[in-house]
Amino acid sequence: MSDTRIFVGAMAAGVAAIAAAWFLYAKTSTSSFSGEDGPGPNLVIDISGQGAQGTVVIDLLPDVAPQHAQRLTELAEAGAYDNVVFHRVIDGFMAQTGDVEFGKADGGQLDLAGSGKSDLPNLPAEFSDIPFLRGIVGMARSNRPDTANSQFFIMFAPGEFLNGDYTVVGHVVSGMDVVDKIKRGDPDRNGLVEDPDRMVTVRVDR
Repeated sequence: MSDTRIFVGAMAAGVAAIAAAWFLYAKTSTSSFSGEDGPGPNLVIDISGQGAQGTVVIDLLPDVAPQHAQRLTELAEAGAYDNVVFHRVIDGFMAQTGDVEFGKADGGQLDLAGSGKSDLPNLPAEFSDIPFLRGIVGMARSNRPDTANSQFFIMFAPGEFLNGDYTVVGHVVSGMDVVDKIKRGDPDRNGLVEDPDRMVTVRVDR
């Protein structure tokens, strides 16, 4: 198996430099994305676990990232995201999920969660000028731009160092209080979560 592990913010400087940059921005900014619920489609995610219990609604942005919005919609409608865990969650930064290959809570290989993808091809980057503020949903990828596939992350706090380098695919319009309760991971293990919370069901509301 090739090394396709996806890290949010994985750059040549390495994870340590990214963590330092995130810490700086988290201390200096508390802005949230102010966009209202648009024409959709919306992802409606029911979350359950030791931390979060409730529903999160994400407004996808097909006018900004059409291929990525279509991919999330397609996988959700196929049931691929059901029972997928939040495998990497860093307090004050983001919660990452969407590994449909290894991240299933029921029968997945959670020790490999974060390295998998769907059986669909990777997507070309659709970068935009939308900043990574609290509530923004971005597509996870490797250190190569055109490698986003199925994994995505939700920002707890601003991460402007991601701006222009990761595809913004949507934003939370309901349920940020639920997002805030998602079980955190071990900061010494790059946010790896033991017994993680999961997306019980993910459906599309058009």
